[in-house]
Amino acid sequence: MANFKMKICHYWLLFVLFLPLSSVLCFSELSFVTEPSDVTVLPRGPAVLDCQAHGHPPVTVRWLMDGVKLAESEHVHFLPNGSLYIPKVKHTKEDSDEGFYQCLSQNKYGAILSQRSRLTIASISEFVLHPVPVAVMVGSVARFSCAVTSNPPATITWELNQSALPPQTDRLAVLPNGVLQIYNVQLEDAGLYRCVATNNANVLKSKEATLTVSQEVDPVPRQRPRIIAGPQNASVSLHQTVVLECMATGNPQPIISWSRADSKPIDVYNAKVLGNGNLVINDISSKHSGVYICRATTPRTRNHTTAAANLTVLVPPTVVERPESQTRPRAGTARFMCQAEGVPPPRISWLKNGEEVHLNGRIKMYNSKLVITQLTPEDDAIYQCMAENEQGSVLSLARLIVVMSEDRPSAPRNIHAETISSSAILLAWERPLYNADKVIAYSVHYMKAEGLNNEEYQVVIGNDTTSYIIDDLEPARNYSFYIVAYMPMGASRMSDQVSQHTLEDVPLRTPELRLTSHSSTDIHVSWQPLPAKLSRGQVSAYRLSYRTAADSSVTSVELLQNSTEYLLEGLQSDTIYLLRMAAATRVGWCEPSAWTSHRTPKTSSHKVPLAPLLQLEPLNCTSITARWQIPPESVAVTGFRLCYHEEGQPEQPNIQLKTRAYSYTISGLDPRRKYHVKIVAVSEVGEGYQTDQTVSTPGCVSARDQLAVAPPPPNQVTVLASNSSAASLRWSHPPFPSGKAVSYTVRCTPVGTQSASTIRYLQTTKQSVMVQKLYPNTRYEFVVRLHVDQMSSPWSSVVYHQTPPAAPSQPPAGVRVTLIEDDTALVSWREPTEPNIVVTHYTILYASQKTWMAGHWQKITREGSHTMALLEKLEPGNVYLVKVSASNSIGDGPFSNIVELAPKRGNLQRNKNPRHSDIFPETAVFSDGLYHIDQRSMTGIIVGVSIALACIIMCAVILISKGKPRKSSNSKVIAMRAGEGPHVGLSLNGERHTENVEALIPMMSDHFIDAKGGSNFIINCSGPVGRIQNKRWLLFNRDTTDAANSDAETRASLYEAGKTVLRYEDHPGSAPLPPSSREIIYGPLHSESFHTSEGSQETGDSGHYSSEQSNEEMSSPSTSQSSRPESFGSDDSTSDGKLKQFLKMEKEEMLSHNSSPDSSSHPALHSSQTACC
Repeated sequence: MANFKMKICHYWLLFVLFLPLSSVLCFSELSFVTEPSDVTVLPRGPAVLDCQAHGHPPVTVRWLMDGVKLAESEHVHFLPNGSLYIPKVKHTKEDSDEGFYQCLSQNKYGAILSQRSRLTIASISEFVLHPVPVAVMVGSVARFSCAVTSNPPATITWELNQSALPPQTDRLAVLPNGVLQIYNVQLEDAGLYRCVATNNANVLKSKEATLTVSQEVDPVPRQRPRIIAGPQNASVSLHQTVVLECMATGNPQPIISWSRADSKPIDVYNAKVLGNGNLVINDISSKHSGVYICRATTPRTRNHTTAAANLTVLVPPTVVERPESQTRPRAGTARFMCQAEGVPPPRISWLKNGEEVHLNGRIKMYNSKLVITQLTPEDDAIYQCMAENEQGSVLSLARLIVVMSEDRPSAPRNIHAETISSSAILLAWERPLYNADKVIAYSVHYMKAEGLNNEEYQVVIGNDTTSYIIDDLEPARNYSFYIVAYMPMGASRMSDQVSQHTLEDVPLRTPELRLTSHSSTDIHVSWQPLPAKLSRGQVSAYRLSYRTAADSSVTSVELLQNSTEYLLEGLQSDTIYLLRMAAATRVGWCEPSAWTSHRTPKTSSHKVPLAPLLQLEPLNCTSITARWQIPPESVAVTGFRLCYHEEGQPEQPNIQLKTRAYSYTISGLDPRRKYHVKIVAVSEVGEGYQTDQTVSTPGCVSARDQLAVAPPPPNQVTVLASNSSAASLRWSHPPFPSGKAVSYTVRCTPVGTQSASTIRYLQTTKQSVMVQKLYPNTRYEFVVRLHVDQMSSPWSSVVYHQTPPAAPSQPPAGVRVTLIEDDTALVSWREPTEPNIVVTHYTILYASQKTWMAGHWQKITREGSHTMALLEKLEPGNVYLVKVSASNSIGDGPFSNIVELAPKRGNLQRNKNPRHSDIFPETAVFSDGLYHIDQRSMTGIIVGVSIALACIIMCAVILISKGKPRKSSNSKVIAMRAGEGPHVGLSLNGERHTENVEALIPMMSDHFIDAKGGSNFIINCSGPVGRIQNKRWLLFNRDTTDAANSDAETRASLYEAGKTVLRYEDHPGSAPLPPSSREIIYGPLHSESFHTSEGSQETGDSGHYSSEQSNEEMSSPSTSQSSRPESFGSDDSTSDGKLKQFLKMEKEEMLSHNSSPDSSSHPALHSSQTACC
């Protein structure tokens, strides 16, 4: 009783302490729990768009369709949980519910808008492409295609003479995009073909097309390979399937192979070849973007032809840098950062309380940043950054709180600016006239004076100075400046603005060159004028230098400042020339560009195509779009050849393009690199004149733009010590007089990263930090910034550090052993799943149980480029143990978990699927030829088994003397098929202990093995399942007639092979789950409907049992075979014999006990389990 009163006092004390903080702790920024998602419905069918918001009550939810607010009516209902329900969707020309929907949630702190959701009504249109008649010879190939517009995408099948064709045979392939391919055409293939398009809206059939097959009279001559249907450029959304078609003819039939233009390997796990050479990639991800090349090669020759296509993976936007909530004083400045990624690059806009922000002179948007100056109480709101592209939209919110203050100082006076250099201006001022003693800091604001919507920068300095040098300006630019004085709870008005101009500097770099030839003895050089940011002043002259590749003497020509082209004449034909350029301002010359090569054409009597007019445009930081045109006076062309390479790198293979192709996207490039692109037109007489051009890729936006803010940055940043996964940084505190608490942010960035997700930020109050979890053999850059009193310094100077390489820390993944012959097995694996690890070789150890017990392993090594090996001369009937490790020059990595393989006695059927053996998750790993079972472990096992045997004997004695049937209580039944439902670690009904769960198992399959014949563990193919905690196995009462026992009998009679019935008691007082939108509309869902549903029966490596096994077990339970996967070994007669003998002894012992009046005559098996295999 005293303990109870003490608990009550503790609860009241916590309540009293929590009550004053409830307004703070309970407040949560208004946010969405559930946002609407895209949905497709049938015409006149119901539609539900979910939306649930969380925040300080009351929270109201409204809906918008295509940006217009919806009103509730008989046609549109707003559910109590905020969701939208349309009983019958309209789909007419005059009125349609199809469109984009968003929900708007609001409370007293503001309003937020949800992501965009599209409601699509299922439909299918008429065929936009019907199959056309085809006439071919026997032994050649035939191709039909059709296309239809539908939503959701239609499934295409084909019919021959109105009879359905199979999706794939040895000579026939139906591609997912609706193409029908027939190889080695025979006379019986002739007939009428049509395609059938099916989705949940309708079924459409195309027009019929005739396939005419003729018998070849004369022998077919040898023919070079020719691609009649090559891959096409495609843009595909994430997780979809794409088909890159490649169909070729020739005599003999050519061999089709695929590669990537960037030399990266093709994803073999998600890609497969369909038919005789079509590449199908499933579950598309960003890594699959690139140029794919199809190559058709005549067997045993070098004759080949190629075709290429660019695959672009469309990615919905994701916010990689979210805006942060902030509190700012009145008249202060608020800055919200937001960065998003996606393909195509998302458009970023800002919302205030769910409505678009109206930009003006005080509220501006710089790229993706929102800057609000001279804050007013009206700016106090919830702001959202919205990123959207064709694939969807995403929003991220932040709240701005404006703090009021009346006693503000006056503005700083007499602002004066003086130019110091091409990048620095000195700014000076006088203190405010009123309340100057309350000023704690000054804020210097500056921006470019020319142009519109220029970004404003801010520098905060202490109150002990009235001058400041701004040294990060661009040369030859006009800047405007103003200053604001700050006190603890407010800021002054802005001072008068002044303007000043920086000095000129040498150009930052030279212009990009475009090279073409109009004859065999000239080169036309052209360029675009440098933009002001690169010229850093007025360009006064250009210098063009050139020479041949074989001659070191250089000829230079100086050109006027307004020149944009020059023609070099009198050159040698069919000669490689190197050219470069330099630019100058009044300050001096810049560094010349790198040499660019161009070959003059050969002298020819035939008229060849003129040089294409090439235009290059960066699409993003890793892609370039090339567009070209043929001059009107040029001869007819039959195609184009395009080639590109990074400056200083070897050329990539030529890309063959079709006649009507006038654009091409080059992807997979590195950011901030210069690339050379060459294109030449091809005619029947040969190649034409070449066009060369250079272009630079921009940098990827992966971190927030750095603002020049004071206090000054930390200095003397150094890396003290490191290993392959950690680096220790130390820095010095900058000279900044402030009594405020100081903190630091460390930014760690892999050099050359293209994703902001790899950038790490660490917070600390010390002047050193240990950066952990770095990747080995990776170059990093480190910078540090200081924070004090809601002000941040610029980033410090960059410090680079290369982590040393490391041995593999993870074993090879996905180790699998497949028995392919009676005495031969194939071991396959994947590379270790860790970045920047170079594997030089793999080590495969395998041994039979006999040799393993003797401590001997057989060893095989494979090069790092190989991921499979053959195990030969295996002895049937022996269980083999296999493990694999990866190694490099630094050291050896850990071995994988051991995989067991049991070669089956007798001959394998050749046409059956090979048997697989996957990693045993519970199997220990060896290192010295044996399991890690040392003397201590063996002693522990012996003691544990002895204790288990003693417990079983004691339980048997207690059961004999005092055993009574356990009374049943009100319980629930959960039916689960083998391989389904809860697994190890499942907690039922409020995390009750496993003794409250009973498993009714009328029989035990062979794969349940009693460990060592006496353990109280049940072990199956996945390891220990649970302890036998019931007193007896066979414990049923036939004499008792109470409802609980009859209920148990009823449930026991429902047992089916492959099922396990779990029972657990009700837990009173459990809180019900909130009703879903479906339950609100259609009423509560009945759980009985789920008990009759049957899980799918699967086969293979998943550990699920096939329907054949289930049927065999049901039909003859007494003779059921082991349901372990075949690859785990053949039936172990010794283990089975011990098990059957043990079960028989237990059964006889229990039956002898059952002769007592209170014993049950119904056999059953009670086992307390937490999971079933």
